[in-house]
Amino acid sequence: MFAAPMRRFLLTAALLCSTLSGLAGCKGACRELSEKLCDCSTNSVEKELCLQRAAEEENRVEPTEEDEVVCEAKLEGCDCAAIESEEGKRSCGLSR
Repeated sequence: MFAAPMRRFLLTAALLCSTLSGLAGCKGACRELSEKLCDCSTNSVEKELCLQRAAEEENRVEPTEEDEVVCEAKLEGCDCAAIESEEGKRSCGLSR
């Protein structure tokens, strides 16, 4: 019942975010997910390199609206502890 309105909300938010990104510094869900995973880096140098790769990749290949919806769904359950298991890696989008 709420799936369609939520999907419209997320898509609208993603579009608004991409429209205002130059003004407000808004990031998409896929970028947020990448940065969240960068927080799992072993040290500050690795984290900074990871963040740089995430930014470069986003500039190279812009996520689609569908990608953003998938990333949004993965954001909540993905953290550094989760990626220790195979199931957690799948839930974070790191493996199939």
